[in-house]
Amino acid sequence: MSELRTDRLVLRDWRASDLDPWAAMNADPVVREYFPGVLTREQSEASVARFQADLDRRGWGWWAVEVAATGEFIGFTGLDPVEEGMPFSGVEAGWRLARTAWGHGYATEAARAAVAHAFEGLALAEVLAVTAAGNLRSRAVMSRLGMTYDPADDFDDPEIPEGPLRRSVVYRLRAQGAGVRPPGGR
Repeated sequence: MSELRTDRLVLRDWRASDLDPWAAMNADPVVREYFPGVLTREQSEASVARFQADLDRRGWGWWAVEVAATGEFIGFTGLDPVEEGMPFSGVEAGWRLARTAWGHGYATEAARAAVAHAFEGLALAEVLAVTAAGNLRSRAVMSRLGMTYDPADDFDDPEIPEGPLRRSVVYRLRAQGAGVRPPGGR
């Protein structure tokens, strides 16, 4: 079992009880605003199976996120190797939360725990974060994590169809001088 904890959150393995709220999140067009579309329940189920297989195999990946005080599942956060075919390589940090969890600092708190694990537990030299250029909420999380943005790294994501979501940005955080605070810190 792979688990990270912060003051308010638990990043953990996936459970069968996560599937309904995960599928509902992925069917929400507002949550999926910066993706090509919503996911079917079957696609959400398949993603959970992949995420848990990665956690089982390597001990890190996309963790389910729950609020420690209530046990409520609110989304996912974690780390994953950049997919082949991208104009860069490395390990990407990412997050996706249910709308009800927005505005509480959960994305930053959970992502900070994942990044701390990348540097302290996995000894990575750098962590990346990628999003659609227009996704200002995610870009704000990246900035709060201390990640830096260079417009020279902007690219058209080959996995996204032509259109306004294709242009993507890359943020980077190097281990040296990252000043990563303990997972509970905000």
